[in-house]
Amino acid sequence: MRFVIRWKKGHFFFNEKGEKKKLWQIGLHKKYLSHKEIRDSHTGEKMPCDVWWAPIWHEQYEYQLYLVKVRVNKKVWYLVTNERIRTAEQAWEIVFAYRRRWQIELVFRYGKSELAMESPRLYAMENRLKLLGIVTLVYAFLLHLLTPIHGDLVEMILHLKCKRTGKRCKKAIAPLYRLRWAISRLWDDYRPSLGYLLAPNIQTLQSLSDKRC
Repeated sequence: MRFVIRWKKGHFFFNEKGEKKKLWQIGLHKKYLSHKEIRDSHTGEKMPCDVWWAPIWHEQYEYQLYLVKVRVNKKVWYLVTNERIRTAEQAWEIVFAYRRRWQIELVFRYGKSELAMESPRLYAMENRLKLLGIVTLVYAFLLHLLTPIHGDLVEMILHLKCKRTGKRCKKAIAPLYRLRWAISRLWDDYRPSLGYLLAPNIQTLQSLSDKRC
């Protein structure tokens, strides 16, 4: 199992010399090995980021671990991973993987609130895997619709069944919640035939819009 964990500073690890130290003490006074400017996902501002890494060991874990020390925006992260780190590129992969943790949480939130994963009441592993497979397929379909090639189609669907006039909704890059709601309402009113499923087009939606008007 591959993992990346932001560890607490009080835990003890062994460094390369076999010395038992707290995590923050292992990288103390060490010169950072790589430097980059990364972009803040909320503000878009560029921030200087420094990285240092080294192999470590834990007395209750028999395999090799690695420490990635990250300094960004006047804060220091201590990331522990079992991914092998030998180069700066590998260390930066760990940093960016950790920075995407909130996006992963948003995926789980969407799956539970919009795709019926909150209380499935399935106890057999095989049935759970089937449900996750269905949910993954639906989620992939919605993400596929948000690609630029389907921009006009999505705009028509949202205008037809989930129209919003607010500035924030109009500038949304990925209106996933509105798109699922709009498709659900559209299919409730107009049950799709096989032809619609195989070849959806804007003309079909335009004709439905004209009928509603």
